[in-house]
Amino acid sequence: MKKYSSLTEIQVLIEQKKLSLPELLAYYFKQIEIHEHLNAFNEVFFHSAAQQAEIVQQKIANGTAGKLAGMIIGIKDNICYKDHEVTASSKMLEGFVAPYSATVVERLIEADAIIIGRLNCDEFAMGGSNETSYYGSVKNAADHERVSGGSSGGSAVAVQADLCLSALGTDTGGSVRQPAAFCGCIGLKPTYGRISRYGVIAYASSFDQVGTITSSVEDAAILLEVLAGADDHDSTVSKQPVLKYSAGLAANGKKRIAVLKETLDSHALDTDIKKGILQAIEDFKADGHTVEYVSFDLLDYLVPAYYVLTTAEASSNLSRYDGVHYGHRNLDAVSLDELYKTSRSEGFGAEVKKRILIGTFVLSAGYYDAYYQKAQQVRRLIREKMEEMLNDYDLVISPVTPTPAFKTGENLDDPLVMYMADIFTVLASLTGIPAIAIPLGNNTLGLPLSVQIMARHFAEQELLVVAKAFLTRNQVLAN
Repeated sequence: MKKYSSLTEIQVLIEQKKLSLPELLAYYFKQIEIHEHLNAFNEVFFHSAAQQAEIVQQKIANGTAGKLAGMIIGIKDNICYKDHEVTASSKMLEGFVAPYSATVVERLIEADAIIIGRLNCDEFAMGGSNETSYYGSVKNAADHERVSGGSSGGSAVAVQADLCLSALGTDTGGSVRQPAAFCGCIGLKPTYGRISRYGVIAYASSFDQVGTITSSVEDAAILLEVLAGADDHDSTVSKQPVLKYSAGLAANGKKRIAVLKETLDSHALDTDIKKGILQAIEDFKADGHTVEYVSFDLLDYLVPAYYVLTTAEASSNLSRYDGVHYGHRNLDAVSLDELYKTSRSEGFGAEVKKRILIGTFVLSAGYYDAYYQKAQQVRRLIREKMEEMLNDYDLVISPVTPTPAFKTGENLDDPLVMYMADIFTVLASLTGIPAIAIPLGNNTLGLPLSVQIMARHFAEQELLVVAKAFLTRNQVLAN
């Protein structure tokens, strides 16, 4: 059986009775077994996925199947699925079974998608390489000595290595887009508040956003169509109408596109990535779009503001893991104070503890104004500048990452280098705008390259249309 790149392709074969859902699921189970060394899955849902496949296959036969019938999808291990374990790849939650399903999971099941398993990620989604997971690193299928990216590394590798058709991740500062870029997939981070966060284990609540990793723009569009929209369980979700994204992918006119000049001039930017983006710019011009270089002089403030704010929110969100209510509990403690200290010390990994400590520091008396409040002010300035730019331009282009996937262990000992790898992705996160990572092919080492496109709030349709046209054009040229 060959690799399928879109839901439409699978649905046509099922309709022609050349393929059944149980057969497709068995294929993916076999693929997961063959590629077990990649460590993409923390758990495969053999029983529940097989049951769901039989149910949906019957619905297809009856003509009552939902729009995602035929989609085999994995979910990041920080998304709750009722009666299934969810751990955020942390010892702290080892063995914890979700008592309810996240809204995104409910919507997937209602649309007849089949959830095949929970995917490895950086612990509590804190990391950019999938090396902080309690269950070990995820390996990049393009080069097993290199990282998958993070924090949704398992999600990206699962799609890259054909272990499922698509995957859900979460994006706090680039955690969908960066691993998608490292693995040659399409990574979509919608507008903050476009998709419900109910049932998603929180890292930084004013940044966290569920996103998708796919092999086709069409699948990204239909998944957004299913997942987006108001939710009574999440007051931060927008009530704006959800468009029929999958039906509106035809090119719809020429765009004004801004290129962030400082990002391409950055000394940290890999030459192959820069070359690929410059070629992409020429392709956009050739298709009739107006492309102009625009200065963004706040680039140096993005990462500091992001890490001050997200660590502060993490400190607050993770305070609930105390060894009392649920999660890891030290059984030898002789006092409540010791119980808290030992349970949290044993349950959390080094990176999570580091971010909790930083976050607690910036929120502490005497430092709140100097760090947290100032970072909020910088965030507002960044958002205002970006909104001003998007009043003049439809789209904004930048790299996704400074480099292709780096080697496992290469940056672990230098947190500054690791954190600065987010320099191009945190802009969309700080401002809440949608962004998509789309592949640019591979470099001479066979490592995937990528470009990022951003748009104004709730303009996901424009991102999808332009991404579809760009990838179609380049596929035609490649053929």
